[in-house]
Amino acid sequence: MNDGSPLRKMLAGFNGEVSYALAMSEGPLELAPYIGQHMTMRATGVLSCVSCGRRVKKLFQQGFCYPCFTSAPEAAECIIRPELCRAHLGEGRDPEWERDHHCTEHVVYLSYTGGIKVGVTRSTQVPVRWIDQGAVGALIIARVPYRQLAGLIEVDLKRLFADKTQWRAMLKLVPPDHDALFEARTQARNALREDLQQYLLLEDRPWDINYRVLAYPPKVVSVSLEKTPVVTGRLLGIKGQYLIFEDGRVLNIRSHSGFHVVMDPL
Repeated sequence: MNDGSPLRKMLAGFNGEVSYALAMSEGPLELAPYIGQHMTMRATGVLSCVSCGRRVKKLFQQGFCYPCFTSAPEAAECIIRPELCRAHLGEGRDPEWERDHHCTEHVVYLSYTGGIKVGVTRSTQVPVRWIDQGAVGALIIARVPYRQLAGLIEVDLKRLFADKTQWRAMLKLVPPDHDALFEARTQARNALREDLQQYLLLEDRPWDINYRVLAYPPKVVSVSLEKTPVVTGRLLGIKGQYLIFEDGRVLNIRSHSGFHVVMDPL
């Protein structure tokens, strides 16, 4: 029996337009040929931890077994709340991992998905982080030497801006809006507390990000591989980490990290 390949968040390339691939056991599966075609993804029922690879009956927080959920640095609270990061103090669940991933240059950005969102990511994750969120535009507004500082800026600016993407709004045709990003940057500059002002950037230009989507359904419904192990239909496109099907069903690949699947051939 084919146990399938464990899902991870889709690999994204960017050259004006975003290209996607599934990280399968036998190598990346490019998804561009599937757009406009009938595709079928089948969950085999096998689950494995994205950190240690152990097969389990239940996954936590996007693909971790319970021991890794409580101990792996990738599942630490500072992933979601960067202001709590202590990598710059030589601390964390795994200080070496923290030094390599969090005690490095981070950026604070404003992204546009139909509304303005503030966020944090490593410099090396630009523009992948924005693509994962389905942003059509983004503007870096600050650079800092480590994660916790970025988190402090984000926390201060959450008084003005959302820090989460509204996925239903994102899965619509959204044109980039440079004026909204520039206006939000001005708001951020005027509102940010004085001790963090030194990290602000005033000259960066916005990024425009385009996705290959043939059409956007008027209404979308999220489906789960746990409840619907076989997802099949004509694929209209991909945006963020969502596969968009012709009938309005959408499948969030990242939220199914650790689910083993097989893809029927085209």
